[in-house]
Amino acid sequence: RRVHGPQDLRVTRRRGLIMFTHIPARSLFTSQPSPYLFGNGPNANASVNWLRSIFHFNFAEWNGGRSNFGVLRVLNDDLVQPDRGFGTHPHRDMEIVTYVVDGFLTHQDSMGSAETLGRGCIQYMSAGTGVQHSERNEDNSHPCRFIQSWVLPRARGTPPKYGSLVRSPTVRDEWEHLVADILDTSSSAPVRVNQDVNFFVGLLSSEKLFSVRASRQAYVLLIEGTVTVQGTKLQAHDAAIATGPLDLQFHSPEGQAHIMIVEMASA
Repeated sequence: RRVHGPQDLRVTRRRGLIMFTHIPARSLFTSQPSPYLFGNGPNANASVNWLRSIFHFNFAEWNGGRSNFGVLRVLNDDLVQPDRGFGTHPHRDMEIVTYVVDGFLTHQDSMGSAETLGRGCIQYMSAGTGVQHSERNEDNSHPCRFIQSWVLPRARGTPPKYGSLVRSPTVRDEWEHLVADILDTSSSAPVRVNQDVNFFVGLLSSEKLFSVRASRQAYVLLIEGTVTVQGTKLQAHDAAIATGPLDLQFHSPEGQAHIMIVEMASA
């Protein structure tokens, strides 16, 4: 569980203000908890833990980094081994967005929802007054990787709800706007949450611009591939933060980069 300090971060300044910061994966905490914590049996392979989770913010046993980025409270990059998962557990007062990267993730909850989703799909849940759910990789042979984000809600105590978006990602060289604020009537994003936040996903094979407006900020995650942003090379699992106004220049030197951007108001 390698953990590095601030010396690993590369920053870009404008007039003394930090506009862009590269967060290499090696600076993040990797958790490998006991399989018994969520109702799993012993690891099938002694050398491979049931779960490897990269925490972008303080979470569970880790309290040595950032607690949040604006309204983004949690971003965990999870790899769950075959026939393993998170047994039934509670949530409340949180907007939860889960993006499946590889494999198949099965969700069940106390509202009666039950669904299995594959690569590129999103499951989302407004926990509100309270909900219990489980998430499992029920495949017997292939791991499941997913990105789970928790967003602080605009209001507490709302009715819980569950939804999903079924899609198949392809190389589009476009930013797909997948998640938006439920109050944003100008957006056509298919997933809506109770907060001023936007999720974009792109599969880039060349160059692409993403503009962060004034009084806004963005958290960038490179899910797969390599990409150069503002002259800085990012590897898979790396992240970056950007403060507007700033035009982020993405270039994919190897022909394909899988990127998620979470955009929101500046803190």
